Amino acid sequence: MIKIVDVHKHFNSNYVLRGVNLEVHAGETLTIIGGSGSGKTVLLRHIVGLFLAEKGIVEVDGVNLGGVEEHELHEVQKKIGFLFQDGALFDSLSAGENVAFGLRHQGLSENLLRRKVSECLDRVGLSGIEDVRPSELSGGMKKRVALARAIARDPKYMLYDEPTTGLDPIFSDVINDLMLYLQKSLKMTSIIVTHDLKSVYKVSSRVAMLFEGRIIATGTPDEIKNTSDPYVQQFISGSSKGPIKLKLKEY
Repeated sequence: MIKIVDVHKHFNSNYVLRGVNLEVHAGETLTIIGGSGSGKTVLLRHIVGLFLAEKGIVEVDGVNLGGVEEHELHEVQKKIGFLFQDGALFDSLSAGENVAFGLRHQGLSENLLRRKVSECLDRVGLSGIEDVRPSELSGGMKKRVALARAIARDPKYMLYDEPTTGLDPIFSDVINDLMLYLQKSLKMTSIIVTHDLKSVYKVSSRVAMLFEGRIIATGTPDEIKNTSDPYVQQFISGSSKGPIKLKLKEY
């Protein structure tokens, strides 16, 4: 279980998180929605321990990430897979080497390592591309290689940062189907940050909306779709009219 209690974070004069409270339950797929600059990615980075809360608590399986030694934090991070928005592949490495990158220090034999890489690429529908460079892959294929790398260490928790951004509608749906498949086959708990409402309605068991640094609504996709909350309704309808005012400067 992941528990977030009254978490605050600011950068210079920009207060991004203003008291976030959220629980992520075992086995669920929680999608976090909200406008650009609302702090969704910042919140993900707190969960994986890349940022530490200035105030409040982030707990993963009962471990407070703000109160542990570095080696204890690394043990928690081993439980978490992270798919970055741009994939973050190493261009100088082949697809297979990218997937193997996080496994190199686990004491696996080369045969077992190759088998694990092959298995992960097969799970994302990319069998046999171990020797292909990222520069030779499409955007959707790069995203899938990055996903194969993220699941290589058998994470208990999987975090996705805008997984369908930059992809056409067909490849976006391929990623949606992959997230559903991996959730079921690997029995992970997933947290997805996205603007893609089609993806939200397809893959989520629960949805949370982040607005002005706080979670203002949570519920099933149907509950969110049918809520009377004017902020949520404006966001999911994509209307320029409503209580959410467009900022000229985003952070």
